[in-house]
Amino acid sequence: MSDPERLRALLESQLPFSSAPVEVRDRIVAAAEITGYAAGELVLNAFVTPSRAVYVVLAGQVGSWLDARRLDSPPDEVFGPGGVFGFSAMLTERSIGPRVHALGPAAVARIPAAEATAAFVTPAGARFLAERMAAYPAAAAKAPEYATAGELADTDPLVVDPGLPAADIARQLSATGQPCAVVDLGSGRYALVTDASLRQRILVDGLPGSAPAREVVAPQSPVSRESDSGAEALIRVLESDADATVVVGADGQLTGVVTLREFTLSPVAADMALHQRLRRAPTVADVVPLANQAPKTLRRLLKRGLASGKVIAVHSSLIDTMIRRIIDLEFAASPELALDRFTWLALGSNGRREAVPSSDIDSAVAFADGMGEEEMDAYRAVFTRVDLDLAAAGLRGDAHGVSGRHELLSRTNAQWREAARGWLVDPVGDKGAIMTSLLVDARPLVGSVTTAAADLVLSDLREHPGTMRLLLEDALARRARLRSFRETAPWRSPARYNIKGAALLPLVNLARWGALMVHSPELGTIERLQAAGGTAFLPAEQAASLAEVFEVLQRLRLRYQLMQLRDGQPASDELVFEAMSPIDRSIVTQAVREIAAAQKRLTNFALYVDSSEWTARPQK
Repeated sequence: MSDPERLRALLESQLPFSSAPVEVRDRIVAAAEITGYAAGELVLNAFVTPSRAVYVVLAGQVGSWLDARRLDSPPDEVFGPGGVFGFSAMLTERSIGPRVHALGPAAVARIPAAEATAAFVTPAGARFLAERMAAYPAAAAKAPEYATAGELADTDPLVVDPGLPAADIARQLSATGQPCAVVDLGSGRYALVTDASLRQRILVDGLPGSAPAREVVAPQSPVSRESDSGAEALIRVLESDADATVVVGADGQLTGVVTLREFTLSPVAADMALHQRLRRAPTVADVVPLANQAPKTLRRLLKRGLASGKVIAVHSSLIDTMIRRIIDLEFAASPELALDRFTWLALGSNGRREAVPSSDIDSAVAFADGMGEEEMDAYRAVFTRVDLDLAAAGLRGDAHGVSGRHELLSRTNAQWREAARGWLVDPVGDKGAIMTSLLVDARPLVGSVTTAAADLVLSDLREHPGTMRLLLEDALARRARLRSFRETAPWRSPARYNIKGAALLPLVNLARWGALMVHSPELGTIERLQAAGGTAFLPAEQAASLAEVFEVLQRLRLRYQLMQLRDGQPASDELVFEAMSPIDRSIVTQAVREIAAAQKRLTNFALYVDSSEWTARPQK
């Protein structure tokens, strides 16, 4: 077999090249330069100059050193035939290594960047990078601060009308060199047309070239906000098996597109390695050691400059991935039960995407209508195994049993709607107020996207002002405080402060009630405060101040919990007040005062202002 034939065979079997179209591999083979090396000979030193190529071993072995400070140690990696190296320096265009020497007689193909890059911007190529780039400490050391989706985006994408023929889109993509086109579907909805979607719909499905854009869009077109971190946006793309994400501004209007290529040029790919490994965990037992790596990933994200709120959102996404993978694995062992017969709903802090290491995993389940009790019990047995698996992975359940394995929290959609109507009429009976508060934090995680009962609560609450008053009383029942007698009692030494119960929960409850009052579907606490801001009960200035307070408290909470885990302690919301720095104590003190002032104002407002005027907004 000649060297070009050997290279072609390796490319067909090795990621990321095997994921590229045949014509791309043909160009790679034609452009490759194949060189023989003697034992010990230098193949590449990307610590000195950035690599302008990717290298593939054809024969023999090469050793790769990833840290320029350890070149006198054994190689970090050894590559045989099919081994790929040099891509990190090529894609980042920085001198981040590796240094590679032949360990014996070897043959290596050098593939110029112009041809090689095409193999790394496929979904499989992005996954390859996510799994490999985490191994490069030099890359981590020199990585810039994290970019948001808005900063990564191409702000001048090709935008087409939904009726434009597919053939015209293909010509425009070819002429402009754009990797995809955005289809404006109206009403703030967007979809993507990519090379892959054109091939599928035209060549495979047989649609004519005159088919309109709306019929040749990709099956998944994830949407990210400008303010989303690159990590959040990449997770959406990978979970959707998409080629890019649409980026929108705060007003929901298109601002750009981020393709897989932009992600590979940022530090994001390396830090999403854990996410990819969780998605591919072959057994439940493999999930547990991967879950234990989450705190390390969070610390690295913070160290690289990702804002704490974004780190917490990524943590919630990692939890989502663990839950999805465990559910998939457990139901694979029970093939008689279908995954499309239920929706798993994340509740509480994970439903709001605000989970920190100490957070409980709350859940509920909505079954397909018509399912009998016996069948539901069979599903609940699997959900019990899921909860046990999550506990083994360090994701503990709520002490009060807020889990879809229980009958109270696993019903058919029709039963959920019927129960929700009852809670609106009688919020005292059947734990109505508590269940309503749980339900409006629900986020679909597995199955359909239904939140029928929560939608019913949002739409019908205006007709039940008495229920809204009771929910307000419930929201204000937990008061923000600096420290209670129990926390400062002499027998509790050292004195501890529960940052969740004494500061964060009162604010979360206030924001949830405010969102219900203005009929907002937002889940996040900050977004809920923003939605309610500017009303008579929550002035815009106070809403902005409370949003800042929430962000500051969550940042402090995350930082202390990561310190606890680093020191071998379980993550806890109980902080030793005297061990906190004077600045942190001052931050908590001021934050509690802000929350307490908002609670006091709302209490007085409810006493003296008619509920019909609560949502009035001042005239501009």
